Amino acid sequence: MGYPEDSLAPDEELILHTHPHWKMLFWPAIWFIGGTAAAGFAAGMAFRHVPVGIGRTAATLAILAAWLYLVGHSVVRLAAWATTHFVITGRRVLVREGVLTRVGRDIPLSRISSVQFRHTLFDRVLGTGTLIIESSAQEPLEYDDIPHVEDVHALLYHEVFDAGHLHNG
Repeated sequence: MGYPEDSLAPDEELILHTHPHWKMLFWPAIWFIGGTAAAGFAAGMAFRHVPVGIGRTAATLAILAAWLYLVGHSVVRLAAWATTHFVITGRRVLVREGVLTRVGRDIPLSRISSVQFRHTLFDRVLGTGTLIIESSAQEPLEYDDIPHVEDVHALLYHEVFDAGHLHNG
């Protein structure tokens, strides 16, 4: 069994498991591609115009350091995306995120008092948005970059309000 099935109770039904929308990876990918092209160009210029010796070595190391920073940033963002899980079961909503430090939040369906979504025109074009869950005891929780947020909203609304998990508070 894989994640998130490992986190479920034996009789708990998995309804939805998703990662954030790919738009979360757009800018890191652009920076990686652009940075790689710029590093290649800069390295070519350094080898062409900087005399052999300590100057060329320093220029090459500076270019390499900048490129490694961009690669590291892209890898960290990719790892953050891959380790962020939004899960709906027949009992609860689970959110798990983090690479080195894992953070988890579980909201029993019976505690949810309101489900909303918000998305901009750009989000609608991409098919993503923010899901807002209000529970009886907390401030609203907002989850950004949920793919197909309107469908997820309808699914969660059905699970909470049509399936009899309505909070009686």
